[in-house]
Amino acid sequence: MLQGCTMESARIAELLAPFTGGETLAPRLLEALLRYLDLLLRWNARVNLTAVRDPEKIVTRHFGESLFAARILLRGGRRGEVAATLVDVGSGAGFPGLPMKLFAPQLELTLIEAHNKKTVFLREVVRSLGLDRAEVFCGRAEQWAKTADLVTLRGVEQFERALPVAAKLVAEDGRLGLLIGAGQVSIAQEVLGEQWRCSEPAVVPLSEARVVLAAERDG
Repeated sequence: MLQGCTMESARIAELLAPFTGGETLAPRLLEALLRYLDLLLRWNARVNLTAVRDPEKIVTRHFGESLFAARILLRGGRRGEVAATLVDVGSGAGFPGLPMKLFAPQLELTLIEAHNKKTVFLREVVRSLGLDRAEVFCGRAEQWAKTADLVTLRGVEQFERALPVAAKLVAEDGRLGLLIGAGQVSIAQEVLGEQWRCSEPAVVPLSEARVVLAAERDG
């Protein structure tokens, strides 16, 4: 069993370099990611949070993709607004919501997760990292009766059913951020329909056909 992480912040920075567009990550962010990784490895030995077990692959596959998404989705959208509230639907082990919150601490974050053991883990990460304006909602997205500036959805089962639910949580001038396989782009566009305008998919570095797709309501 893995009993935690012995990786150093310099190695995390090296692994994340392809995802950050040359931006130097703050020591505060690297330290928080290290603590998050340590918690994930410890919990994953007992609770199935991610099928990826290798620490370096977790950094690139989960942290890297999440930070890449943050750079794309947290920029001002078509109307120029920058997101103040973020909801991560089906958050699982916290991706992409938690790394995006660490990247942009001013965000008000809600992690929506229906599985109780995963919500316990998410709350422990929020507590251990001392994150302000971050909460975990234990339940289904249909039960969360609010909206947010940015709603993210990544790697969920029954994608075609989950997508319309996530879309309903997007505030009127907000954005929907999808972290999906390239083959799912046309499905997403079809499910969302003419009411939504999708951006050009951004290919996740080092991935095999993984993309970040942003969508906003048309008009």
